[in-house]
This record gives sequence, structure tokens and C-alpha cells, in this order.
Amino acid sequence: MKSVEANAISIKQYLSENGIQPSKDRGYYGMYHSPFREDHNASLKVDYDQNVWHDFGTGEGGGLIDLVMRMENCSFHEAISKLEQKYSHADIGTYQSANTATSNFSFHRKNADSELKSPESSIMLQNVQPISNLALIEYLHERRISIDIARIHCSEVHYSVNKKPYYAVGFQNDKGGYELRSKYFKGCTSKDITSMNRNKDHCLLFEGFMDYLSFLTMKNIQNSPIDVIVLNSLANLPKVKNTLESHKSISLFLDNDLAGKRAVLELESVCKDVIDQSFFYSKHKDLNEYLCHKQQIQYQDLKKRSGLKP
Repeated sequence: MKSVEANAISIKQYLSENGIQPSKDRGYYGMYHSPFREDHNASLKVDYDQNVWHDFGTGEGGGLIDLVMRMENCSFHEAISKLEQKYSHADIGTYQSANTATSNFSFHRKNADSELKSPESSIMLQNVQPISNLALIEYLHERRISIDIARIHCSEVHYSVNKKPYYAVGFQNDKGGYELRSKYFKGCTSKDITSMNRNKDHCLLFEGFMDYLSFLTMKNIQNSPIDVIVLNSLANLPKVKNTLESHKSISLFLDNDLAGKRAVLELESVCKDVIDQSFFYSKHKDLNEYLCHKQQIQYQDLKKRSGLKP
């Protein structure tokens, strides 16, 4: 079985056959309790149309092969072998997602060039340009991110999935790939960290780039004067441990969930001075949610002072 055939098998069908049903089913997507970690909030989304998944708790995602690798804790080739054994005597067309019969959406790439040139890649970059699309600007406004700051650190990325055109805010990682965000999509072309080295003793560690942009927006600065690492996924934490150990202190801006708290404890055991900044946004999921809430309160107060209805 080729990888493109394996990734064409319906993720929804595969999970169902393993006794895993969606906690919420919206028709074109479902929210599941993650099958490979403790998850009380049903934070794993399966897009039935694109036949891809995304775990909002860890930042991971991809196609069926990626999911089998995580669920079975196995290699890429072992995952394909398991799928081949399971479906070898079946008509694969029966299990294919309607819109992804030829899809292959794997985040396990070697480098950015392979993402752009691989004929099997489901996400194909078409164009990267400065942010000007009104829908993306509105999306950043909704996230309360400064447009000027976003334009410095992000791009407007046009891409295609199965030859269908899309666009998103793109944040480049150290491999040259992009984290992609829009009102309707959260994904990436490859998973890696984004680092900014200022040769300072202190480092700021962010879980996602929206949190980093939120930090800059709140501080009203265009760039951090000290070292910055954006994980783009907690799964990338092992990649930066040695770098973090070399700093005298690090400030953490991780999500207020179980995975984030575990990461804090893990870093406290290996780093000299760890400052958990989540205390300041403890009532919110992450720094961006805190920023949105804070600006909404400020807006309501301003309307009250101006005599307008809230």
C-alpha cells in the first residue's frame, strides 16, 4: 500500500472501527477525545472533508498515517504496514474520504523543499507575500493582534489542498516551513521551532506564535530585545532543552492545560531559573485569549465612559 492510498482512508471510519466516536459531530468535522493522551475536553478535531486531524492540546496533526503513528507509537513504515494488514482484503475505495481519495497530508517531512516539491504533498505553497487580504486582517483584529506587528513577523500565504486554493496567515519556522492560521483553518506545512537569537542570558518561550504576537502587542514593541523560541507545538520541546539549559533564566508562556503544566515541571527540573508567566493569565486558556478578554473589557469600559450602551 502506498502512503497516498493509506492517507486516503477515512480517519472517521478508522476511529470508529477502533471504538472511538466523536464527542461532537458537526457534519463536516468532529471533535474527539484524543486517543493517545489524557484529554477531558475533546480537543482533537477531525476534518471529514479534508480527511485530516489536529490535536489542539499538543499542536500535532496530519493524515491517517500520522494518527496511527501516534496511537500505536510506531514508525512511518510500521504505520503503513498496520493499515495494509487491516485493509488489504477490503475495497479501499469503500473507506476513502469523499474529498480526499488522493490526499496525503503528513507533517513528517525532512525539510521545507520536500514540502514544496513532493508530488504527494497535500499542502502546496503557491505564493508568499505581505499581509493585505481583508479577511486575514479581520481575523487578526478578532485575535486582537496588532496588524503592524503581524506584518513584521508573518506573511500572507497562498496554498492549495488537493488543487483547491486557500490562504492563511503564515509564520515561518526554522526549517522554512509555515504555521498556517485563518478563521477556519489551523495547520502547518512542517513542524519545527521558530527561534530568534539575541545572544542574551534570558529567553522567552512561547507555545504558539499567536501568543508571541500577543506578547508583542501587549508590550507595544515590534521585536523582543531578548532571545525568543516559539515551539509551534509542545512536541518540539525536546529540541530546545539544550538551548534553554544554556540560559540563566527563561520565561514560559505556555497554555493553561495539563500538557502545558507538565512542560513547566519538566523544564523546572533541567533549567536554572524558570519563570512561569501563565500565572498572569491563569483564568484563560492562553496568552492570546487573555489579550482578547482584556481588550474587550477595555472596550466596554470606554463605551460606558462615552455614554454608549455596552
